[in-house]
Amino acid sequence: MPSDTPPDDAFPALDSAHLDLPDHGKLAGREPSTHPPRILLLYGSLRERSYSRLLVEEAARLLRRMGAEPRIFDPRGLPMPDSVSPDHPKVQELRALSAWSEGQVWCSPERHGTITGVFKSQIDWIPLEVAGIRPTQGRTLAVMQVSGGSQSFNAVNALRVLGRWMRMLTIPNQSSVAKAFQEFDEAGRMKSSPYYDRVVDVMEELVKFTLLTRDRTEYFTSRYSERRETAQKAENEARRLAEAAMLPSAGQSN
Repeated sequence: MPSDTPPDDAFPALDSAHLDLPDHGKLAGREPSTHPPRILLLYGSLRERSYSRLLVEEAARLLRRMGAEPRIFDPRGLPMPDSVSPDHPKVQELRALSAWSEGQVWCSPERHGTITGVFKSQIDWIPLEVAGIRPTQGRTLAVMQVSGGSQSFNAVNALRVLGRWMRMLTIPNQSSVAKAFQEFDEAGRMKSSPYYDRVVDVMEELVKFTLLTRDRTEYFTSRYSERRETAQKAENEARRLAEAAMLPSAGQSN
């Protein structure tokens, strides 16, 4: 081994001033919240009898039974992304609900092997960045899908990719309801079945993860790279201001 190779306990590329060593004590978070977990539910079909809507309505009932506060966004009237100003009332409603939420449930029909345009439009209207961060980061997420035929997982897999991109904490469990037209009665209530049991599992897990993480979001989403970048920007700005202060004023003679 060459003599100039640094030992394993040396990190030449690491800025130790911005390294936050993970510690169990830091997981304590702030004073625990006492309000019910705030859960936003999104669905992906505008049909009169939308099975993704019926599924999130059933999920909302379960969440309420588990002590959470669910709110369902109605995508009817939401314009296509970038077709209008973000000041549009439906866009503002969606963004306000997303900011209000501590966890979310996403449910889309599977169409052409992936999620629907109706669902994707909702995600596309949520900003990728506000004040330098993704506004959804640190929120918990449960993903579900409905299918007209045999069971598939294409939509939930696509939703997981979106959740990761939005820096959300996607829970391990998920729900995929096959032949959804057989799983709801005339009143729109989900029938007893293994599919229903899985939905209960998913909502239960979502509430548990939300309670576990919601008061610790800042700690979980604090990143070395971003802390280092922020410090460098502050240092550069301070240097710029100091150099500007040393320059002669506009009317000063030489």
